[in-house]
Amino acid sequence: MTTDDAALSSPDVIIIGGGQSALATAYFLRRTKRSFLILDDQTGAGGAWLHAWKSLKLFSPAAWSSIAGWPMPIAQSHTPTRMDVIDYLVRYEQRYQLPIVRPVHVSSVTAIDDQLEVKAGGQAWRCRALVSATGTWGQPYLPEVPGREAFLGIQLHSAHYVNATPFAGKRVLVVGGGNSGAQILAELSKAAETIWVTEKEPAFLADDVDGRVLFERATARWKAQQEGRSVEQPAGGLGEIVMVDSVKDARARGVLHARRPFKRFTENGVEWADGQFEAVDVVIWCTGFKPALAHLDSLGVIEPDGRVKVDGTRSVKQPNLWLMGYGDWTGPASATLIGVTRYARSAVEQIDQMLSESAVSSH
Repeated sequence: MTTDDAALSSPDVIIIGGGQSALATAYFLRRTKRSFLILDDQTGAGGAWLHAWKSLKLFSPAAWSSIAGWPMPIAQSHTPTRMDVIDYLVRYEQRYQLPIVRPVHVSSVTAIDDQLEVKAGGQAWRCRALVSATGTWGQPYLPEVPGREAFLGIQLHSAHYVNATPFAGKRVLVVGGGNSGAQILAELSKAAETIWVTEKEPAFLADDVDGRVLFERATARWKAQQEGRSVEQPAGGLGEIVMVDSVKDARARGVLHARRPFKRFTENGVEWADGQFEAVDVVIWCTGFKPALAHLDSLGVIEPDGRVKVDGTRSVKQPNLWLMGYGDWTGPASATLIGVTRYARSAVEQIDQMLSESAVSSH
C-alpha cells in the first residue's frame, strides 16, 4: 500500500529504508498503538536485494530466512534465490498493508525540540522516534590501492555486478575473500579467465555448515552480550565462506585458489609484490560496504569510524534514534533476514516505552 504523504506528516515513528530491517520493525510497530511511516528510496519492495547479482543464493532454507510474523514460503531449490527473497518481501508488505512512501530519498534529519524533522526533496515529516534502516548497499567500500585511478580497464563493485555475461572471454580479477567474492568468482570462472585476490587465505566452512549454524553462533554471542560475558568466537563467523552449490562446483573445477594482494595498478593490469606484471581487463571489488548514514550528518551522531555510538540499537547521543540492521555493531547477525527480528522487537519495545513516558511527563 502506498500512503499519501500528507496523511501522515507527523507520525509517532518514521522508519527510513524499505528492506528487511525496516519491515521487521514495522511488523512490531503494527502491534502497538503508535502511528508510523516507512520512507523508502527504492521504486518497489525488496531493499538491497533488488540490486544483488542475479545468481545470488541464500545460505539457509526458507524457514531460516524469514523475518518476523510470516515465514518465507518454501523455495523450489534447497535455499532461496534472490528473486525468492524479493517476492517474499513484496508479499510481506502487502500482507501487513504497511504505510510506505516511495520512492523518496531522505537527505537530512534535524532535531527540533523533542522531535526529529525528516526531509526528502521538497517534502518534510516530523516524528518523535526515528529508526534508521538504510543498510549498507548505498556505500560500497573500495580500498585505496596505488594506481587505481590510472587503470584503463573496467572496475566494478559487487554492489553493481549483475552476471558474468559482459565479461565473457576477459581476464578478471576478483578481489575479496568473503561470500560475495567466492560466489561471484564461481560464476565468472565459467565464462572468463579469473584470478582471485584475498587479504589472507580464504576460510571455507565445512560443507554441512550453513546459515542455520551461523545464526546459532550469532545467537550465542548475543546472549553473552546480554549477560555481560565475552564468548569465544568459534571458527565459522559470518565472514567465512559458506559452501553453497556454486562454490562447491568451483572447488571441483579447481578455481578456488587465491593470491595475496597485488602491489599497485598499472594502466593495463597489476604489479604483484614480487615485481611481476599481469595484464587484466576487469576488476570486481567484493570488498564490502560501509553504513549508509549520510542522512544523519546534521544530528552530529556519526563517529570518525562512520558508525553511530549505540547502546544496543539506540543512539547514545540522540536517544530518540535507533539504528537497525547495519552489521554486528548493531547486534550479532542483525543484518540478516532471520537475525534482525530480535533487535526490531527490542527497539519497538524501547520506542513504545519512551513515547509512553514522554506522554506522561507532558501532562
